[in-house]
Amino acid sequence: MSEPGLPIRPEAALVQAAAQGDPEAFEALVRPHLGMLFRVIDRILGNEAESQDALQDALLTLHRELPGFQGASKFSTWAYRICVNQALMARRKRVRRREDAIEDLMPRFGDDGHHMNVDTLIDWSEDAEALMNVEQDELKAKVRQGLDRLSDDQRAVFVLRDLEGWNTEEIAQHLGITRELVRQRVHRARLALRALLPEFAPAPEGK
Repeated sequence: MSEPGLPIRPEAALVQAAAQGDPEAFEALVRPHLGMLFRVIDRILGNEAESQDALQDALLTLHRELPGFQGASKFSTWAYRICVNQALMARRKRVRRREDAIEDLMPRFGDDGHHMNVDTLIDWSEDAEALMNVEQDELKAKVRQGLDRLSDDQRAVFVLRDLEGWNTEEIAQHLGITRELVRQRVHRARLALRALLPEFAPAPEGK
């Protein structure tokens, strides 16, 4: 660690030193972001023990791949993407997601074959953070169960968009998918959660 009175080393210097094998530089680089990195992993996995393991794996990946970090973005942005990917890999190892279970929650097609207009859906973005901060243990467990019913991809975009506050462009760039696909997955996740957890759905306007 830096000695008292010494100036704080800029991020670029820490990255360079850590990439050359300086363990103290790596610790100084990562430590300010650990809370943020664990939070996004835990929200995707929904299990503290598995999230701790995934974070350790992500840190090992960060350390291993740091020499290839070009500095085109902030270190925290690069680390965030690695942690999201690590969480998704851990989740896939744990259980195979069942897309047909989500399909059962989707609005039915009408006789004319047209799907419900996604513009009419309730936007959960303003209520999502409150949803994750419910104080009662029973309700917390219910929310966890609801999120656990989502597919890997749906849960990832929902967490990043509605819980972490990322915009569509950021999510598309970090997950390597199109903006339209991000929007589709967010809408499907919101629909599924609304069906699973109707008590959390905000009332329609005018009621």
